Amino acid sequence: MPPSPDFVFFGTDEFSVAVLEELAAEHLIPSLIVAPPDRPKGRHLKLTPPPIKIWAKRHDIEILQPEKLSPEFASQLLKINCELFVVASYGKIIPKEILDIPEHGALNVHPSLLPKYRGASPLQSQILNDEKEVGVTIILMDEQMDHGPILIQEKLHEGVMPIPAPVLSHILASIGGRILAKVIPLYLEETVKPVSQSEDKVTFTAKIKKEDGFLDLNDDKRKNYLKFLAYQGWPGTYFFAGKGDPLEQGGDEASRKTRVIIKEAHFSNSEFVITKVLPEGGHEMSYEDFLRGQ
Repeated sequence: MPPSPDFVFFGTDEFSVAVLEELAAEHLIPSLIVAPPDRPKGRHLKLTPPPIKIWAKRHDIEILQPEKLSPEFASQLLKINCELFVVASYGKIIPKEILDIPEHGALNVHPSLLPKYRGASPLQSQILNDEKEVGVTIILMDEQMDHGPILIQEKLHEGVMPIPAPVLSHILASIGGRILAKVIPLYLEETVKPVSQSEDKVTFTAKIKKEDGFLDLNDDKRKNYLKFLAYQGWPGTYFFAGKGDPLEQGGDEASRKTRVIIKEAHFSNSEFVITKVLPEGGHEMSYEDFLRGQ
């Protein structure tokens, strides 16, 4: 077995972890992991490490968590002797001066068939658009977002879509890690050449906002179902129940609108069927019980 290349891995979340698991299965272990800092999370704002940090500690791998990708951080990386950077769901724009540090540049795992669905929300956007042809791409990164030349792609087999975003994320991360493990040695041996993306086929995706999870229950049924699938995990989907404006200081309790989170739903006979909800300040219940209480 050839020696494992020295590489640094940039990542954050469960997508990153699933890629790392596939690499580790092929004995490709990063010498260093770069992740965002721990962040406050939950109702009590407890300082919480990103999932990739937990993975790094479990595998006894050194981790750096810079707040900014500053010249000072770049100087730290310059001291590390590595051949390659690998980036998967890191969430920050990596400047050119950092991408240029390793001899062989930086490879990125992107969960779409580039050049389609560049940008911040490729997974969710593919679901929202009812995309049937989805997949994952490994590119050689440059300073532009998701712009670099393609090394390898793989499509998810037909008939799978649509599925919830967390499920799609895990599937594409696993595929991405597997094809990344396959292409790294070929790339380092220069037996595979990067191919430029077709700029005339480019599409872009926008950053998701919390309010994107609002559903108008009178809207198109298929559209609402796709939103439910796309926004599972975060920001979730919800609607408002009740009449009038939200309760304000001095307002009438009867005028209050209740935010209702959709917990379970499916699409059947061209209908968006809600089965479980969580009313704001209440307990999870069946949608039928919720409607009876209105």
